[in-house]
Amino acid sequence: MNDLTQLDVRIEDFVATLTLNAPPVNALTRTLNDELTLALDRISEMDEVRAVVLTGAGKVFCAGADLKGRASAIKGPGDLPAHSRRTRECFHAIRECAKPVVVAINGAALGSGLAMVASSDVLIASEKASLGLPEVDVGLLGGCRHAMRLFSHSRLRRMALTGMRVDGAELYRLGVVEACVPPEELMPRALEIARTIASKSPVSTRMGKHTLNVIEDMSLRDGYRYEQDMTAQIGKTDDAREAQRAFAEKRAPVFTGR
Repeated sequence: MNDLTQLDVRIEDFVATLTLNAPPVNALTRTLNDELTLALDRISEMDEVRAVVLTGAGKVFCAGADLKGRASAIKGPGDLPAHSRRTRECFHAIRECAKPVVVAINGAALGSGLAMVASSDVLIASEKASLGLPEVDVGLLGGCRHAMRLFSHSRLRRMALTGMRVDGAELYRLGVVEACVPPEELMPRALEIARTIASKSPVSTRMGKHTLNVIEDMSLRDGYRYEQDMTAQIGKTDDAREAQRAFAEKRAPVFTGR
């Protein structure tokens, strides 16, 4: 993916590491927004990638919307709806990526950055990390519906109405992230989880993520029925049969993605 200018991509051991690289604070520029969407869409169809790690370059994960760029992009009728559509599709590209996304929150993830975090599958935080909704400080809104997937009623409203930030240690205490680690341990921990995911059947992890997305807003009855139907489909795949043979033979499975 050498055509990307604000997103660094590295693929190794079936894991794609995506690093937001739009200095100085990785604000979600139009370019970064479109490149992240493009990269995740490509990864969804790349057999050589089975899991993704998403992080930020420097001290900030993502400081939120690029307000300067926003002003220059919204000049006439239709510009604002188009801008809003591009932005939300960037977050959906993370959630809908066929490969599970582990987010390594290296610093502040504000506004749009929080939405990226909330759209990911597994969350790991550095001790330097924080999540926040600072839009109230500039007379705007944004990210609250995504934040509802992470925070309780009172905490979310306090964040949205005051601009309060929640640091890594508190995120761990609340159960929002899997771990809060020293900065130097962040990427090794995130990559460890991503490699574990990549070692599983790519059919199972792909269909598993899809199923989790679909059933999130379903009733218990409908959601579990859908999950059972997906389990029946996965059970007919070559990878499922290989996993069962390997278990019986006490060896590591060799998956083909079929």
